[in-house]
Amino acid sequence: MAIEIGGNVLGFWHDLGKFLPAWQGYIRKETGYDVEAHLETLGGKVQHSRAGAVLAFKKLRKCPAVARVLAYPIAGHHTGLPDWDYESAGGETLQERIFDPRDLNPDEKKLETRDIDQIEREPQAIEFLDKPIPKSAPMSVEKPLRGKPRESLHLWVRMLFSCLVDADYLDTESFMDRDKSLERSGYASLAELKDRFDRYIDYKQRHAKDTLINRRRREILSKCRQKAELEPGIFTLTVPTGGGKTLSSMAFALEHALAHGKRRIVYAIPYTSIIEQTAKVFKYGTDRDEEIEEMVNRGVPGLFGEENVLEHHSNLDPDRESPRSRLAAENWDAPIIVTTNVQFFESLFACKPSSCRRLHNIVNSIVILDEAQLLPPEFLRPILSVMRSLVDHFGVTFVLCTATQPALTGKIGAGQAEFEGLDGTVEIIDTPPW
Repeated sequence: MAIEIGGNVLGFWHDLGKFLPAWQGYIRKETGYDVEAHLETLGGKVQHSRAGAVLAFKKLRKCPAVARVLAYPIAGHHTGLPDWDYESAGGETLQERIFDPRDLNPDEKKLETRDIDQIEREPQAIEFLDKPIPKSAPMSVEKPLRGKPRESLHLWVRMLFSCLVDADYLDTESFMDRDKSLERSGYASLAELKDRFDRYIDYKQRHAKDTLINRRRREILSKCRQKAELEPGIFTLTVPTGGGKTLSSMAFALEHALAHGKRRIVYAIPYTSIIEQTAKVFKYGTDRDEEIEEMVNRGVPGLFGEENVLEHHSNLDPDRESPRSRLAAENWDAPIIVTTNVQFFESLFACKPSSCRRLHNIVNSIVILDEAQLLPPEFLRPILSVMRSLVDHFGVTFVLCTATQPALTGKIGAGQAEFEGLDGTVEIIDTPPW
């Protein structure tokens, strides 16, 4: 409930500064609605994001940590999440935006309330100013949670930020370009995609030769479907090369999604050289160009179809993109995403609106990490931390696929470099038949 109220408050407060007479004069003049409007600028430009951030601190005097959580997305919904400290900031800090610059005593900083004072005199703003504020947080911000450090807090802020900026973009798009907005709808449900997948696998198995490798692939596929009923968490899928882990992991994901109400499947791959191959398999059921060309010419839909699989990576040929896929790449609003490990994990630590916009669509999803042994050792600590946070607080299930599982459980490293690995992982192939 707290996160729902927090998101609601962000929606009402992020543009609170647009009630300012200065901003009203700016927008009336810029749009031609009133060419004689008086244009007053604040600090050399028309500000509208500061007021809501200041209001968060004014309303939450007794809980400044929660105020900061709300203020970060509000202040940064156009320019990006700001830093708090002057020493680490690459640009204007959150403190500079909310505290009165005329107050030179750093120990007795006062809020810059001039904007709020003006807005409170506007009758139309009362509905916005009086919105209920969160009384608690879904995870502790004042003290550690169950003895653990507040390592999930940054992700909560980014998730709220993602919800805010994506909603802001989509609302503007719906008003300004209705046709473009409608391009975003019409994806097949995961239930429909599972039905396509089952028919495809049934056809493949009926026409496959009865060889040892094909029998092993059937066993692996069967295990994946069985284990999909287990509770969400972190799974490992240890399958040797040629064992069919790409399709078997997708079978697990589809079954798991329907069993536990997951919303989408993200398939992350370390190699850009094989990401296109994987995307082709999901789209058409084959990565052979001649077969794909024949299918396209005959109008055969393939496996999941081009329209339901989003490729998002640096190697993607712009000529292969459609207006619909370009829109989906903005916020990952598609049922199946094929991307790179770099794209996936960098987004989780980003601060810019364009990079963070997709984060809330990772919530309640299944993330398959292919070739998991290639996760960069120098970044393992933050990677495993954010994975735990996604599982514990945001309903994500992970599947780590590889022929050689890395040692990611228990304590990792030594001395001051020691950190906590993943706990409670479940191996899907618990008795490998090889």
